[in-house]
Amino acid sequence: MPDLNVATRILVVDDSPETLTMLTDALCMEGMEVEVATSGRQAFGLVEACIPDLVLMDAMMPGIDGFETCRILKSEKGCEDVPVIFMTGFRESEHVVKALASGGVDFVAKPVILDQLFARIRVHLANARRARSARKALDSTGRRIVACDLSGAILWATPQAGELMRYAGLRCDETARLPWEIVDHLFGSGGVDSPDSASGIFRFARNGAEIEFRLLDEGEGTEKLIRLIDGQKGSDEEQLATAFNLTFREAEVLLWVTHGKSNKEIAEILDMSPRTVNKHLEQIFVKLAVENRTAAATMSVRVLWRD
Repeated sequence: MPDLNVATRILVVDDSPETLTMLTDALCMEGMEVEVATSGRQAFGLVEACIPDLVLMDAMMPGIDGFETCRILKSEKGCEDVPVIFMTGFRESEHVVKALASGGVDFVAKPVILDQLFARIRVHLANARRARSARKALDSTGRRIVACDLSGAILWATPQAGELMRYAGLRCDETARLPWEIVDHLFGSGGVDSPDSASGIFRFARNGAEIEFRLLDEGEGTEKLIRLIDGQKGSDEEQLATAFNLTFREAEVLLWVTHGKSNKEIAEILDMSPRTVNKHLEQIFVKLAVENRTAAATMSVRVLWRD
């Protein structure tokens, strides 16, 4: 399995010595580091020392079963971003539902077929790494993003979002919820008749702060992404568009240039071709009266980080 790098750490939780031995040998032969736990309690101790990249979890264990172990790992042990694949000899749909409800991402039946297991590991590791990379990119570029479920419970937030919410007197930790009026407007029926409801926007004002909560996705998943905009300044793109008479698309390109992204990276982020990015850059250089991306980024910084 050449695309799984040597640094990949797998935690296997199973009370069967035979299963632990078989999986440890197979995973190690694929170049992965393996830790084993024979109970949920032992798994808690291991993850407190070092968070794994992926967990293989036996569903049925004495004491704390795999479903409860997964729930605790996700909610209390810092493993909210770690994919958990369940293993069990039971094939009832009830077990599949319990596995997913407790936070698992997949389900394999015992006896485990190694080729199928490795294929699933590969997919879920790639997904988890993309999610972590996206979260890191949001943090580093100053994007104010909050993720919550349909009840408004906050799942995670970038530091910049937390700062803006606290300025408005709102909590933004993982035990907090968005105010009911925001949840009702964006997810419930309360805002259906509002003109802003169709565009997924709620304007919130408190303590002298004005925040726009903009729903970023309309998908069927339970995790919803909301972008926060400082109502007194507008979004970064809006500030750049106003300052330099850019189109919104040009402003988006300039913003990512300011954050050091290449044309190829910008094309992937904005879902356009590198050639289109280059054409936007040509227009940006003309409007800013500069000759290169460094000069354009310097002018952008002066707008975005002015007092």
